[in-house]
Amino acid sequence: LGIAFLVMLGNLHLPVPTELTLPLAGFLVGQGRFSFFPALVWTTVAAVASSLGLYFPGRWFGEERLRRFVGRFGRFVFVRESDLDKAKELFDQHGGKAILIGRLIPGVGTLISVPAGIYRMPIYGWFLFWTVLDSVVWNALFIGLGWVLGSQWTLVERYAKIVEYAVLGALALGIFWFLWRRGRARKRAEDYR
Repeated sequence: LGIAFLVMLGNLHLPVPTELTLPLAGFLVGQGRFSFFPALVWTTVAAVASSLGLYFPGRWFGEERLRRFVGRFGRFVFVRESDLDKAKELFDQHGGKAILIGRLIPGVGTLISVPAGIYRMPIYGWFLFWTVLDSVVWNALFIGLGWVLGSQWTLVERYAKIVEYAVLGALALGIFWFLWRRGRARKRAEDYR
């Protein structure tokens, strides 16, 4: 529960890096003090709870009031208007899939839940689906890395940004490949007509 609480704080955009707390959980799994599956479940519950904690202000207050709040008090909660701008831009471009993609982008992370709330994305649909999927994959990856690295688990934080960019690049290549194949199939279908 302690690691889950730290993950929740980190996902609320506070200066508690999940890239450090999750590998610590993995190290403790390797020591036999934690079990992998409960650690994964509790950290995922914490990540989803913090995402909902950012979704509801977006839904209840709307963009204009949130921007005023961030302009006034953002420095106290470690959020800048530029962070909101990045999250909103990503959500505008990719819709619901931005929930998955946004968590991989530095500076966006769980703040992607705010525009999801502003746009009133259904909670019991794609929002929870993408949030749970992303949280399970992210948490399993970093807990697993901490487990494998053992006492060297602190290396994960040092190389976490490289992993984030590599995953983001692989995701971009996957999307490009999908669109390219779809375009080729559409062109072939037009050629047969």
